[in-house]
Amino acid sequence: MLTNLKTILEYAETRKCAIGSFNTPNLEGVQAVLRAAEELNEPVIISHAQVHEDMGLCKMEEIAPIMLFMAERAAVPVCVHLDHGTDINYIKRGIELGFTSVMYDGSGVDMALNIINTSLIVDEAHRNNVSVEAEVGSMGKSEGGQTVGESIYTDCDTALDFVNKTNVDALACAFGTAHGVYLKKPKLDIERVKDIKNAIKIPIVMHGGSGISEQDYYNAINAGVRKINYYTYMSKAAGDAVNAMKDRSFFHDIVNEAKRAITEDVKKAMNIFSKPQK
Repeated sequence: MLTNLKTILEYAETRKCAIGSFNTPNLEGVQAVLRAAEELNEPVIISHAQVHEDMGLCKMEEIAPIMLFMAERAAVPVCVHLDHGTDINYIKRGIELGFTSVMYDGSGVDMALNIINTSLIVDEAHRNNVSVEAEVGSMGKSEGGQTVGESIYTDCDTALDFVNKTNVDALACAFGTAHGVYLKKPKLDIERVKDIKNAIKIPIVMHGGSGISEQDYYNAINAGVRKINYYTYMSKAAGDAVNAMKDRSFFHDIVNEAKRAITEDVKKAMNIFSKPQK
């Protein structure tokens, strides 16, 4: 069943857990993630990131109808999310296509422009019952894992001012995670998360969620994280499974093995996100 991000995150807030947001740049990814969610009977967020087009994976107009078709027929609540949109017109096209949640990534512009652009998107989105996520701070890497600048941790006072001026539904914060594969163990500033959550009173989003230890997940969720973006390691799980195949003669066998691996990896992640430990 199709729903928006605000509704799913209200559910997460009630349970004091986090909902996984998984990039699904093809039909097989959508099928694998939704299978995991249905087997566990958990709500889920499936995402298309603007950078998928730069990576040559799919165009928004191609994948959106597939994501929406599958979400509407799923047995669990599903949010169809447009992630890391950096172009206002691109995000507006996403709203027109039917995405139930959009993220404006203003980490590459100054704060004043981030507030202006986010406010414009919030006005458009909320008129269409679409939720909005935005970002304050920067992890120093793009969604594709490329370094785009220095990491800038989210400042609590700046985050509060931003939320008050934009009326966003969720806020992505930088506190030690990064997109892509971790070359060394990340050090998360959990106290920063607690302070921001206490100040802004809306759900916090963790980007770069792949590769974090179980304890770090638990600590972040207990501090206020309610949405965790996860893609790199589920994609790697599929690649590892295909590499381990004895016979890779047929593409359909490769696809089925990759889907199986993604489903199992997503289930492991969702089991952690949905049952935070003290």
